Amino acid sequence: MPMISIRRETPEDIETIHDINERAFGGKEEADIVDALRDRNKVTLSLVAVLEESAVGHILFSPVTVEPASSSLQAVALGPMAVLPEFQRKGIGSRLVHAGLEECRTLGHEIVVLVGHADYYPRFGFVPARPRGIECEFEAPDEAWMILELREGALGGRRGTVKFQPEFQGAG
Repeated sequence: MPMISIRRETPEDIETIHDINERAFGGKEEADIVDALRDRNKVTLSLVAVLEESAVGHILFSPVTVEPASSSLQAVALGPMAVLPEFQRKGIGSRLVHAGLEECRTLGHEIVVLVGHADYYPRFGFVPARPRGIECEFEAPDEAWMILELREGALGGRRGTVKFQPEFQGAG
């Protein structure tokens, strides 16, 4: 496979990102969430995977809060992450996740949460969130509700409930 590059989203990518999410998930829900978060300026980081000058994958990180907000925990949610069906299972998603996590770490974020596939995200260091004392504000299966500390010890025994942006409610 030719070289894949990962870069930040540009305005020219918006329509393609919508298409990538719609095709990857087989529906509009995730694509609409991305658009709504972007429209409301609630995107922390949006990256695209580019192959031969065409975007073939996308990952989004958006801000979340952990309540009670007794301290300033810098938290973001990963999702959605999508790769065009014809390019799946070629390592593009993994490249997006690694690049996104590294950039979030560089930006000073301390934890990342997600609702995702329990057989996919642990390879990046994600672990079940509830045993770590972090709840999800909406119903999510225990095995799918995960967390990653970008800075070791970031949770420091803190407990709380993650509050998502309204656009993300129930997605996953």
